[in-house]
Amino acid sequence: MQTPTPRTLASAASAAALALLLAACGTEGGSTGAGSGSGSDTVSPDLPVAGTHWTIGAVTVDGRRSAAPDGARVEFGADGRARGNSGCNTFGATVAVKGDTLTVSPQEITEMGCPEDRQRFETDLVKAFTGPLKGKQKGEALTLTSPDGRNGLELTAEADLPLRGTTWKIDGLISGDTVSSLPAGSGDKARLVLGADGRVTGNLGCNNFAATARVEGKTLTIEGPAATTRMMCTGPQMQLETTLYELLDGPLTYRLDHRTLTLTNAEGEGLGAKAATATTGGTSEGAGGTEGQEPPASR
Repeated sequence: MQTPTPRTLASAASAAALALLLAACGTEGGSTGAGSGSGSDTVSPDLPVAGTHWTIGAVTVDGRRSAAPDGARVEFGADGRARGNSGCNTFGATVAVKGDTLTVSPQEITEMGCPEDRQRFETDLVKAFTGPLKGKQKGEALTLTSPDGRNGLELTAEADLPLRGTTWKIDGLISGDTVSSLPAGSGDKARLVLGADGRVTGNLGCNNFAATARVEGKTLTIEGPAATTRMMCTGPQMQLETTLYELLDGPLTYRLDHRTLTLTNAEGEGLGAKAATATTGGTSEGAGGTEGQEPPASR
């Protein structure tokens, strides 16, 4: 085998440099050139879906379109996963994005019993949200379509929820870097709403409460102690109620992330909450299970 001489290497380098220069000239002006070489090798940028949240409007399977039930949604995380709700069960999948194509691999789904119409939609959703899907985004709308065009999803971007006016359902307790679930048997009544009138109301797990609150920057200050009703509570409910009653008094740092809210005090103790979903009839979940209670009274 002949060893290249210094001249041969220099000639090769010069040729390579000339080729790069010509290529640069050829791409200048983008799509104004004619012929198949004009932008034919351009790689489309990846669809910017990471960190986005969407309401599912409809799915199409084998050419048949089905409108989605209330609560059907999907979000795409920065970790390459999609998480969502079919309107009955929650689901998860891995998502690989390359250009305008999302390749979806379903991973898990819960197995709650669903009404027949929601079960039928869920089956269609799982089938439509699988495999390579070509994405097309226009404004607040995103469509995902299978290569043969017979399956697809219609999505609409979800707006972030405001701190005020949203019913925040408390679903976790924070201590430093640790987040724990609510005490077993404490139920799912605990929630709070910050009103435009400067009051915070809700339920501590058993009893209703009300207090004055103000927002300054990222600090929510609850001017406690809160006034509460005085119903008898079970042991786990009382445990949760005591924790929340003590927490919801004084300045709390709040953090909003789309549909989740965290409140923490200076010691790192706090709570996590998610936006409550609407119930049938279009009304939002309220204090929950508090019918018949007297108005809150100061303890």
